[in-house]
Amino acid sequence: MQSSYILIVIAVYFLLLLFISYLTSRKGGTDNDAFFRANKSSKWYVVAFAMIGTSISGVTFVSVPGMVRNLDMTYMQMVFGFFFGYIIIAYVLLPLYYRLNLTTIYGYLGQRYGRRSYKTGAWFFLISKIVGAAARLYLVAFILQTLVFDAWGVPFVITVVGIILVIWLYSHKSGVRTIIWTDWIQTLLFLSALVMITWQVMHRLDFSIVDSVKAISSSPHSRIFVFDDWTSTQNFFKQFFSGVFITIVMTGLDQDQMQKNLTIKSLKDAQKNVLSYGLAFAPINFLFLSLGVLLIFYAQQSGIMLPEVSDNILPVLASEHLGPTVLAVFIVGIVAAAFSSADSALTALTTSYCVDILDMKKTDDPAIEKKNIITRRWVHLVISAVFVLIILLIKAIGSDSIITAIYKLASYTYGPLLGLYVAGLYTKVKPIDKYVPYVAIMAPVICFVIELSAKHFLGYQVGYELLLLNGLLTGIGLWLLSGKNIKNKLI
Repeated sequence: MQSSYILIVIAVYFLLLLFISYLTSRKGGTDNDAFFRANKSSKWYVVAFAMIGTSISGVTFVSVPGMVRNLDMTYMQMVFGFFFGYIIIAYVLLPLYYRLNLTTIYGYLGQRYGRRSYKTGAWFFLISKIVGAAARLYLVAFILQTLVFDAWGVPFVITVVGIILVIWLYSHKSGVRTIIWTDWIQTLLFLSALVMITWQVMHRLDFSIVDSVKAISSSPHSRIFVFDDWTSTQNFFKQFFSGVFITIVMTGLDQDQMQKNLTIKSLKDAQKNVLSYGLAFAPINFLFLSLGVLLIFYAQQSGIMLPEVSDNILPVLASEHLGPTVLAVFIVGIVAAAFSSADSALTALTTSYCVDILDMKKTDDPAIEKKNIITRRWVHLVISAVFVLIILLIKAIGSDSIITAIYKLASYTYGPLLGLYVAGLYTKVKPIDKYVPYVAIMAPVICFVIELSAKHFLGYQVGYELLLLNGLLTGIGLWLLSGKNIKNKLI
């Protein structure tokens, strides 16, 4: 009965997404400019709300409340750093992207360093994004499999294929034009779900808002700041500055995140967009963490044994202890959060591969445009298939905390991008272009060796500061390769 109920909820939700896709493709067209840039006609406030959903995935919905048990509310230290990262994006990176009128942001690397550097940046994004997006989507697929499809005897691979197929169906025609509006709806749904679940937990605890505030503030899990332990990955300075730079690389240097920004007509409106949704992250993540504290209270009060894996705390309580209404709301919330990240990632990956790797240009020739549209649709389909394969691989490997794994991956894969952009913007260095790919590969390898050595010989746990080290090593490598190729002026 429960699985049938959830299946109906999901089916209605999917039909809504397909209807939005139909409307946007009918009104906005299906050409490549609509797919890649939405014809640069998006309103900044629509994009800002949609971007919340893009940035907060189903992983956030599940992992952040669960991490409270082991890490308290120290995640807020990183969230505080996020906003400062968004300020840098708004006033350093966006002016650059708009000045160059880019379709993909890695076009800057080609103009600054050369063709090989351009391709290197694009490939690092493609690898980083497809693995990270698949990891986010895996968690939702796993939850749906456990709550719904296991009861029907449906294999996990069929569940994954079905989810990816739905995303492909509503995104393959108009791309980012459709994604902006589907993500807007999905942001609204998952934020509503977050508030409703929190309210229901408060109701079951018989807590008013004041009672909840008092309970959260008095809980040992309410700790936010860690200043006294330099070896801890939760140290304030590690978390805060990692938050700043993770935002810069995972948003400002990420085609997925920036593609929607580049659909906005003017730089000023794009800056409003970035600062608006950047400001929203602190209260939203604080509410996720507060929900985590309340869930622990509820489990203790009700004598419920919490699951060993922290990512399972909210799914287990929602499916087994909080009633059918909360379960339905939870399912809609995580699906909305997951899809708003996965659909934009799929669109951005298609855009980057077509523009950066295949060198697809805007054209007025109808025959060439028709050929490009067919190619783009094939790329979109192939990347969807790769998503399926990676999700199945992640299931085979497993992970106790997906969000931690994603940020660790970002430290390795986005580090070279950070180094390339910082060196390009703030130095006169001009490396020999053909050697840049080797620098970008060697920097993460050296970081991996350093991480293992620090843990083995010093007992030091390297956290997200690995990203900064990775970027620094990349910058040093670019400088060493410069030779006589130093520019006389900044670009």
